[in-house]
Amino acid sequence: MNHEILKRIIAEQHVVISHATIIQREYRFEENANYILTGMRRAGKSTIMYDRVQDLIQKGVKWNQIIYINFEDERLAEFRMEDFNDIVETAAELTTRTPYYFLDEIQNIEGWERFARRMADMKAHMYITGSNAIMLSRDMEARLGGRYLSQNIMPYNFREYVTARNISYDMALYTSSDIGKLRQSANDFMHEGGLPESLLYLDKRPYIEGIYQKVLLGDIAGRNGIRNEMGLRILMKKIAETVCSEMSYTKLYNTLKSIGLRMSKDTVISYIQYAKNAYLIFSVQNYFARFVEKESIQRFYFLDNGFLNLFVDDNNTALLENLVAITLLRMYAHPIYYLKSSKTGIDIDFFVPSTQTAIQVAWSIQNLDTRKREVDNLVKLAQHFHEAQSYYIITHEEEETIQVKGITIQVIPLYRFLLKKR
Repeated sequence: MNHEILKRIIAEQHVVISHATIIQREYRFEENANYILTGMRRAGKSTIMYDRVQDLIQKGVKWNQIIYINFEDERLAEFRMEDFNDIVETAAELTTRTPYYFLDEIQNIEGWERFARRMADMKAHMYITGSNAIMLSRDMEARLGGRYLSQNIMPYNFREYVTARNISYDMALYTSSDIGKLRQSANDFMHEGGLPESLLYLDKRPYIEGIYQKVLLGDIAGRNGIRNEMGLRILMKKIAETVCSEMSYTKLYNTLKSIGLRMSKDTVISYIQYAKNAYLIFSVQNYFARFVEKESIQRFYFLDNGFLNLFVDDNNTALLENLVAITLLRMYAHPIYYLKSSKTGIDIDFFVPSTQTAIQVAWSIQNLDTRKREVDNLVKLAQHFHEAQSYYIITHEEEETIQVKGITIQVIPLYRFLLKKR
């Protein structure tokens, strides 16, 4: 690899980083650890690395020690595994001090993990990003031999979102005006999602649509050699239409078959796994199900509400539940579950075993039938399933405490739920 090209890429990246405006994210790094940052495209991985670089510069590290390479740069289109050593040689030409390596979207280079392992063994300072969940698989962690810590970077959470909009969320300083702003922001967040750069646009839909197409056609279809792009598109649309519903691979296969799409069930399963690997969707399993059913029957959600809203035409109930699922995933990681039992009639939207928390999601419980249904489900759960000890109903705007049959149910408006920390 031509060292002058590498030096030019590094120098240009220094200019970009030095002028970047950083919104603080809720991620923390150990000073002496090497990291792999992975997650959805445009979730903010590069900006978090920019923040880390700016922090190093403030602590006295010199710019020529910062070796930042973005492997999506077209000048690196022919970069191969054997070229990695040219980066090390270029760093030695730029500085006699300790270099700090920032390698962005490294998954584009086959065999990158061997270089990463060697550099860690040499006690180099390494920060690596990628947009592929396989990078965080158990197999990959074993191949890296525990030399790197992992951070899964997601789009903005609500606290980061309102900070980027210059809105305070200090609960000790709430006024009626503050609460109004937070309620409106929660509603906007529910519809628009948390892709950081989307906040730069008044009309966010074209930007979100563009990123969705890049994920679909690049990170899923292109990376996995999918030729049936129409089948992939329609499958994702059908998954979006079934958010909040239990769905099996067989049912999705039959749905596609009924509209004339020729895809085997194995292909449906593979496409769904590819979408998970690209951080487009995730799934939640039924805690009560047998092992085989846990794998084959699930509820699917999108990892950002902006993507889901491209399909559901402002279906507020679906958007609300999807956002609650994302927030729980962020707060607790896996496992989170739903609870469904035909024997007892229990049907609970979310259950977090680590906190023994059961959660129902309802746009409003002002309607008496809706209120009775949600409350009765939680009461029934308390009577039959003693592993749940805390009970919540997340609504769009309502707030109250319900005491019924020996249990306490907290009804929480969306904005308060989104501001909660684990």
